[in-house]
Amino acid sequence: MKPLDDSFSVPGAGRGLGAAVRSELVVRAGLAVPDVPGVISAQEVIDSAASIAAVQRPDGMIPWFEGGHCDPWNHIEAAMALSVAGFHEEAGRAYRWLAATQLADGSWFNYYLAGAGVKDPRLDTNVCAYVATGAWHHFRVTGDRSVLEEMWPMLERAITFVLRWQRADGAILWSVDPDGRPGRYPLLTGSSSIFHALRCAVACAETLGHERPDWELAAGHVAHAVAHTPHVFEPKAEFAMDWYYPVLTGALEGAAAEERIDAWWDTFVMEGLGVRCVSTGPWVTAAETAECALTLDALDRREQALDLLTWAQAHRCEDGSYLTGLVYPEEVTFPYGERTTYTAGAVVLAADALSDATPAAGLFRDELLPVDLDLTVPRRTSPPV
Repeated sequence: MKPLDDSFSVPGAGRGLGAAVRSELVVRAGLAVPDVPGVISAQEVIDSAASIAAVQRPDGMIPWFEGGHCDPWNHIEAAMALSVAGFHEEAGRAYRWLAATQLADGSWFNYYLAGAGVKDPRLDTNVCAYVATGAWHHFRVTGDRSVLEEMWPMLERAITFVLRWQRADGAILWSVDPDGRPGRYPLLTGSSSIFHALRCAVACAETLGHERPDWELAAGHVAHAVAHTPHVFEPKAEFAMDWYYPVLTGALEGAAAEERIDAWWDTFVMEGLGVRCVSTGPWVTAAETAECALTLDALDRREQALDLLTWAQAHRCEDGSYLTGLVYPEEVTFPYGERTTYTAGAVVLAADALSDATPAAGLFRDELLPVDLDLTVPRRTSPPV
């Protein structure tokens, strides 16, 4: 997910779309919906997807909350949850909004406002790359090749833009200023997410009969930077995402991945409550908690993953939406009353992974991605010496 911006901390609320009716339609269509017994039911997953769809604008844009801003990365995470829950029409509208707003160079602005406004005109490479993850995920859920073909030009332009900003050391600069000046540094979370997105992009290309060996080589260079030269990234060790994203995205595997999770577990995990967004305070965010559950699932640490997803339910609201964060021990919401679509999206994706409900459930377990890529150098599978 993208870091929260406190300037947008206003409450969000879903309007409700008749989840019971939607549930009947999903069942009638024979679609599998995630169901994690004792944690989150299929109906609750549908309710959460409905809370996302209730905030979606007619043009397809999915803001963080009603009346709030939108960034394409979290927009895609919410769209992925819509796909999982059988809201395929709404997910399709979300991806068409991306196609309609893509800039000529293949990028998107950082933050959009409702209508045609732009809040932040910077270009974030991780935001732009994530469309490949969304495209591959939607195809795996629906099996609709025609939609993937429709999305291909958008995806190809986005990846072309992102790889313009890859450095010689493999890391990818995190941003580009509106005047075209590149940012000063790469981010570990962003480059890790881009690595996974590149593999999804290659999977899309192979499905459509395209060859993109340059994307494979680029993925290898990113993975090498993440696994072997972490010092090249701007230090952001206080953020939970920098802790688990190299593992979630597969840039770290085996003993190296296990060691990273164990080494920082007590720093970020508040037992019985969830994952701190930042290590410097007792602010638990449901999105980080759910994404960390996805990470643990990728490591086959199912019981711990189930614990985290269970703890995330403390953020659940009656309409299926999720509070962004809770501060302990006071148990107050922060930002105040805020319920975000990307948070509900992360929970739904974690529920899918832990229930293996849809054909996209293994997206972060390497089950759906090419395994014979020319990565140039191996990913690290053992702890650094």
